[in-house]
Amino acid sequence: MMMLCHCEQRHPRRRLVLTGGPGAGKTAVLELAHHFFCQHVDILPEAAGILFSGGFKRRPSTLARAAAQRAIFHVQRELETIAESDDNNALTLCDRGTVDGWAYWPGPEEFFTACGTTRAAELARYDVVIHLRTPQATTGYNHRNPLRLESASEAAAIDERIVDAWAGHPRCFVVESTHSFLEKAQRAIELMRLELPECCRPPQTNLMGRAGGSS
Repeated sequence: MMMLCHCEQRHPRRRLVLTGGPGAGKTAVLELAHHFFCQHVDILPEAAGILFSGGFKRRPSTLARAAAQRAIFHVQRELETIAESDDNNALTLCDRGTVDGWAYWPGPEEFFTACGTTRAAELARYDVVIHLRTPQATTGYNHRNPLRLESASEAAAIDERIVDAWAGHPRCFVVESTHSFLEKAQRAIELMRLELPECCRPPQTNLMGRAGGSS
């Protein structure tokens, strides 16, 4: 359940991407955001999750992988369009953005060209990028998400490509993995909190204190 604030102002809408490789903790951080932020924050679902959990075929061929990334790109765009139409929305939190498809693209043609756009245009769609780094196998990588197919080494390689995909964005923050996931999550939540208008900004949250300091 989201917190409620009494602000009735109409804020300029801004768009924030939470990205990172498989197993980086995006889902858990966005679940925390649902609890800590007010009704003026619109948290979008992951486009890939919508498609794959709804029956979109996942096949290993280059043709099938390219089709999946084009579909994810367009679903992401339309999710953002819906959020943009809400006058009550001050900040849209995106579970990945359109640029992420570059990291998963199999080719042979260029990803942005195949989607009818340019990398510069897609980078410009987002005001802020927060990249959660994927942990190594020895520091917390897991397969609990049933839609996650990648091994730890494959996830790390994707994470590096995502770094390259978003390179050059003027406001890209990288949150490294730590032995305590709560420490990592708190850093991400604080970066989000600071992007809210002051009238909608909740007090700083101490996740470590809530959990007694344990991981």
